[in-house]
Amino acid sequence: MGEKSVQKKQYILDTAREVFAKKGFKSVTMKDIVEACGISRGGLYLYYDSTEQIFREILSMEAQETDDVFAGHISGEDTASDILTLFLKEQKKELLQEKNSLTVAVYEYFFANGSTDRNNMLRRQFDAGVRVLEKLIETGIASGEFYCEDPRGAAANIMYVLEGMKVNARTFGITEKMVDEQLKYIMEGLFIDV
Repeated sequence: MGEKSVQKKQYILDTAREVFAKKGFKSVTMKDIVEACGISRGGLYLYYDSTEQIFREILSMEAQETDDVFAGHISGEDTASDILTLFLKEQKKELLQEKNSLTVAVYEYFFANGSTDRNNMLRRQFDAGVRVLEKLIETGIASGEFYCEDPRGAAANIMYVLEGMKVNARTFGITEKMVDEQLKYIMEGLFIDV
């Protein structure tokens, strides 16, 4: 694929992301994306066959960007508590983001199309988050920063709390104070001085 094609594909994804963030997943059509991009229908179909294909690529792209941001802020000198704090700050930013959030679209997509098996992309991301947090907690235990008898259980609990807050943020709203309180409980649960 040439540079111009790569740029066009990225433009389509960026523009479609805005459409999904605004309208959710269920009500977005290929026509919506064509109109938002200002390209022909054939131009869109040259790259993508369906809104589902576009959406899945956006989710993959976002997961990679999150990994890159997280990895880019971590140096060899960072402690486990530094890394956990960074992770939770990134989660807080996402939770408080009122516009341009894909949360509603993500849940619509998975309620309509997803399964609960391990091949579900949302489930794989959740499980990957649990594994990363578990390793981080184990590292913190080894360095004496954290105390935790069940690193895997604690990691899963953190992920469940974050997912619950995502749903709350989009259904009845969430304040910065509410987010800070929950993040404080997470940190205190590992016996980190906050």
